[in-house]
Amino acid sequence: MNVLVAYATRHGATAGIAERIAGALRGAGLPAEARPVADVRDLAPYDAAVLGGAAYMFHWLKDATVFARRHREELADRPVWLFSSGPLGTDRVDAEGEDVLEAARPKEFDELTALLHPRGEQVFRGAYDPDAPPIGLGERLTRHLPAAREATPAGDFRDWPAIDAWAEGIAAELRSGG
Repeated sequence: MNVLVAYATRHGATAGIAERIAGALRGAGLPAEARPVADVRDLAPYDAAVLGGAAYMFHWLKDATVFARRHREELADRPVWLFSSGPLGTDRVDAEGEDVLEAARPKEFDELTALLHPRGEQVFRGAYDPDAPPIGLGERLTRHLPAAREATPAGDFRDWPAIDAWAEGIAAELRSGG
């Protein structure tokens, strides 16, 4: 059961999650590799896929969404899982009292769930380095707004035990023939 962990990342935090998932799958005895979606042309070598992307402003990175749509028929024929990274900080609930991880679910997941019928989906916390060069117009503009800087907590908030547990669940399902 060869597993592809394909991802779209902007600053590398999602790539780190994808690498961790692939490593956990390999540790469970499954051949797995993490690759940027831009580098994946053919899904034929893979029996299962985990597809991830960073989310900004409640939207999955466009590269991940385009990849999922382009390969929807091939992905729908395989066991597939979706993940997203993005929420920053350690708060469990937001100002409205909603679970931060549930509220951060990318809007595209509804469409992709209907297209791909994933076996599972997960939102993970991300990481933010305020000293990293901004990518894209939106980041360049918000870096100059004091309120945006104050509202964006800096640091690595990825929950490695949660990521490992999710990957172990995928491995268990694949090993059981699911």
